[in-house]
Order: sequence, then structure tokens, then C-alpha cells
Amino acid sequence: MASTDIFDYVIVGSGPGGAPVAARLTAAGHSVCVLEAGGTEEPVEYQVPAFNGLASEEPELRWDFYVRHHDDEEQSRRDRTYVPEHGGTLYPRSGTLGGCTGHHTLITLTPHEASWDELASIVGDPSWKGEAMRPYFERLEACSYISPPRPTPKIPLIGKLLPRLPIVGGFFQNRSRHGYDGWLTTTLADPKLALGDKQLVNVILSAAKGTLEAGLRRKLTPVEDLQSFVDPNDWRVRNAREGLWLVPMSVRDGRRLGTRELLRRAQAHDPGRLEIRTEALAARVLIDDAHRAYGVEYLEGRHLYRASPLAGDAPAAPVRSEVHARREVIVAAGAFNTPQLLKLSGIGPREELEQHGIDVIVELPGVGENLQDRYEVSLVSRMKKDFPVLRDASFRAPSPEFPADAAFEDWLGGRGLYATNGVLAGVIFRSSVESTQPDLFLFGFPGQFSGYHLGGARAAVQDKRHFAWVILKARTRNRAGSVTLRSADPRDVPHIAFRSFEEGAEPDLEAMADGVEFARGIMKRSGKYIDAEEAPGDAVRTRDDIKQYVRDQAWGHHASCSCAMGRADDPASVVDSAFRVRGVRDLRIVDASIFPRIPGFFIITSIYMASEKAADAILSDA
Repeated sequence: MASTDIFDYVIVGSGPGGAPVAARLTAAGHSVCVLEAGGTEEPVEYQVPAFNGLASEEPELRWDFYVRHHDDEEQSRRDRTYVPEHGGTLYPRSGTLGGCTGHHTLITLTPHEASWDELASIVGDPSWKGEAMRPYFERLEACSYISPPRPTPKIPLIGKLLPRLPIVGGFFQNRSRHGYDGWLTTTLADPKLALGDKQLVNVILSAAKGTLEAGLRRKLTPVEDLQSFVDPNDWRVRNAREGLWLVPMSVRDGRRLGTRELLRRAQAHDPGRLEIRTEALAARVLIDDAHRAYGVEYLEGRHLYRASPLAGDAPAAPVRSEVHARREVIVAAGAFNTPQLLKLSGIGPREELEQHGIDVIVELPGVGENLQDRYEVSLVSRMKKDFPVLRDASFRAPSPEFPADAAFEDWLGGRGLYATNGVLAGVIFRSSVESTQPDLFLFGFPGQFSGYHLGGARAAVQDKRHFAWVILKARTRNRAGSVTLRSADPRDVPHIAFRSFEEGAEPDLEAMADGVEFARGIMKRSGKYIDAEEAPGDAVRTRDDIKQYVRDQAWGHHASCSCAMGRADDPASVVDSAFRVRGVRDLRIVDASIFPRIPGFFIITSIYMASEKAADAILSDA
């Protein structure tokens, strides 16, 4: 075994949960070691925002999980992306510095205030309420698309009156409650990119008109018909968000911005306090006889985890090392790997641990249970003509075989199509089964995408004649998923079963059918530009057809909730409201697994906000 080092804190995982905590702890003067199983390779597919799908298929960056959406084999095989030899459907994750911020779509959307309020009620802690959580978004954001509030004028009379006056347009007051000094730059795609493309403008304006008329339940006046594109992260619309929006994304100077960049900046600022160990696969949390976590045992080597497509090249007997923590161990390995690591460490359901010969240190039946996800399906249309906006875009990294295209040259200057994530507009609305909050998010982009499968990302962008609306369902009702061990070997991938639509199936199916019909209504208004609907297609016509299509083809990409937070009297809870693992001292979890229910539409912003809150909790205890 290699030599052992000691730090104040040891963090497992460099993604959206672990990295903000690491940066805050080092800035406060503590020594921190971050363990990351992946490496530091940074191909162009990582850097270019528009290549986000390609990044999810880059061998050096990716981990391929194959998950079960249904326990029933016959139902599973109805999914066109099902891979029989793997017994599941591809669920891409990133095994690289920055975790899944290395391939996600960069959408940065705050959750509804009501989502936080619900979490606060579940855990019995008002510090999780929406009003209390918003400052964490302000702290982490560096908004580049809304001007910061102007300073109060130094005029005595106006200065006395200003505190009592509502200032129109947010002048002098930060009424939008954006942040301007944080580490995460947020921006919008340049609307001018679409203006020369009549097909694209027509689809977007059809979405605007249809959405606003549906919300108002009447025809728009000529003046109202001009309205569109408002900021969805403005605090003033935190719950009433129904409408058409431009979609904020985390891009800086045209480049992907994630936690890899945050960690590197923190390390440069505090070089003696933050150590990042890559190619270090956590094997177990070290826990003493007093049930105190004091470190992590990890394996050294490239592509050790068997989800990596390059795992066959990994050493058969990697070196085992340890790193110790004076204060705390923080697990931030994500919704799949965090419950796996806890179980390998002796924390979890007794029967499962004993089945694999693992000594039970703390029996926590909730570890690996309550797994949840969003439901997503696509409506894909083939247009009559190619989109002109894609004319100069090959969606390929330059090589001797493929010289740089004009769009790539623009990207080198921090501008143009490749400097966006491809999402041109988003529609938020409330389905027929929801009474309080909007629960459907539709985002549209030129491309051909209807679920994850190897090679699908390349195929999605090579055809320039397709437009896709992805329909995403928030507030899903199913909590039946689980993450269970296949073996006691930390290199083995766990068994992941989402058991889609086993709970609350009918309301979720009805809501998704609303979304599909809504997207069809948008495209019907653009009919003169459309050749055919390819997915779901003409064979899926009735309401029951749509619901069956959703059951068969729905996917997700927001796995979460597998180590849920809860009250002390909840036997299924794994962590308390301060992220502390029950039954073990000096051990916390900070990642997507801690939510009892998925907040908002896109979970990554919620994880960032929770991580900022966790840093405060850890520093307060310190």
C-alpha cells in the first residue's frame, strides 16, 4: 500500500456537489484533497458547448451505465434504445475531472421556490426554504446577460426616498436577484443566430404565440404578439414561469464552464491547500470503532471503473492507497456511485451487505433506495429544407482529415453557433394533472435526438433537416428505483433499476401526453416548413397511443435521490438536513443523491446551490 497523507477534509468526487465545497473550504484556509476516478483529458468535444452530446460519447471522458427502466423484460425490449447484451439502456455519465459537468447540456435553470419549500417541509428545516436558498444562487452566479443594479445616486433627497420607492426596471435594487461575482458565468444564446433562418424563426415564434395564447386562454392582440424571450431565472417569476423563454447556460467566453474550471481556479489561488488526485477510484470510506469516518481507501490507475469503455486496458491489480481526514470525509460521487461507496464501506441495508460479505457498520435501509429521474421524450420533425443556420457547421473537431469549419473558426473567437448548447428556446407550462406548479419543460433545437444510444450524438447533429422538441416532466411521482451492488469489488458497476412508471404512472403519462400534444401544436403552426413527423410518427395518434409511446420510449438524465435527506424519525433517511450521514460521525454526502424529491426541472443548479449551503454547514461546524 502506498504512503498515507492527511488533510483537513477529503472529498470523493469533483462534480457539481464536491467541487464548490472544495473551493469554499480551501478559500477558508483548510487543506482539502479531492479524489476523482477519472483523468484530466480535455478534448475539443469537452470545450465546445455545442459538442455536449459528442462529449458524452468521448471514450476518455465517458462512463457507460446500462440501466433498467423496467423490471419486465418484454416491456424493456419495447424501448428502441434497449441493448439486450447489456440488459439495459445506455445512461451516459462522465468519468473525468468535473464529473458530469463535463458533458451536460449546460442549461442553468433555478428550481421553483416551491421545490425548496417542499424539501424544507420534508426535512423539518426552514433553512432549506426557497427564500433562504436564493442567496446561494446569487453567490455562485456571474450573470452576464442581465445588467447589475446601478448604485444608489449620491443625491440627499433621492437617497432618503429610494428605500421607500419601488424602482421601475430593477434600477438601484437587485430585484431579479441575480449574482454577478460568482464562479459560474451564465449567458444566453445570441438570438441573432436564428434571425437569418426563416424556418427556425417560424418554429420559435409559433412556440411563443401558442404558449402565450394557451396561458391567456384567448387570442393575442397585435401588441402582445410581439412579446417573447424573458429571463426564467428572475426571482420575480420564481413560481409563475409559464411561457416561452431563452434558456440560460453556463458558458464563459464561448467555452464550457463547469466544476473542472472552478477547481483549477481554486487550486491556482490556494496552491498549497487544494490537492486534486485524479485516476483515484474510491474503494471504501475508512471508519473506526467509534463510528467516525477518518479517511478513504482508493485504487490508483487509469480507467479502473468498469463503466469506462477503456477499462479493459486497466491494471488487474491496482495499487491501494489511503488518504486521511482530520475533520471530515465528504462523499460527492453522484446518485449511482455514492450509494455504492457507502455500501462498500459497510453502510446500508443489512441483508444486501451480508449477501456480499461486507461487515455491517451502520444499518441504513435507505441507502440506494428512492432512486428517481425525470421522464423525457422527443418529438422530431423532418423539415422540407436544411436549416441555413447549420450550413457551415460540421460538428466535428478539426483534424487532418476534417479541417476546421467556419463555425469552429467563429468559436475560436468565442462566438457563433458552437458557443451555444444548441437550445434556442424553452417552453414552460402546467399539465392538466398539476394544480399548483408548472411541471413541463419543452426545449427545442435543430437536430435529430430521441434517446441515448452509442452513436446517437453524432447522428443527431449530422443531419441538418430535423428539429426536435424534448419534453421533460418535473414533479414525477415514481420513487421505486434502486441502486444495488453486483459484488463487493469497487470496480464493478452496480445494478440500477429505475422501475419507470411503477408509481404514479397514470398522472405522469397524462402529463407527458399533454407535452407531446403541445409540441405537435407548435409544429402544426409551422406546417408549411415540415415534411413529416418522424418521432413519435404518424402511427402514434390517439391519446392512448401517446401514453404507450411515452411508457415505452421515455428516458432521463437527472438521476437523484438515492441517499435521501429526511427527519430523524424517518427510517428511510440517509442524511440529516446538514448533510450528515446518520450513524457515522464526520461523514457527509453532498450531491444529487441527497434530495428526497427532485427539485426543479434541471437538477444541476440545485446541486450547485446545495453544495454552497453544505460548505456553510461544514464551516459552521468547523
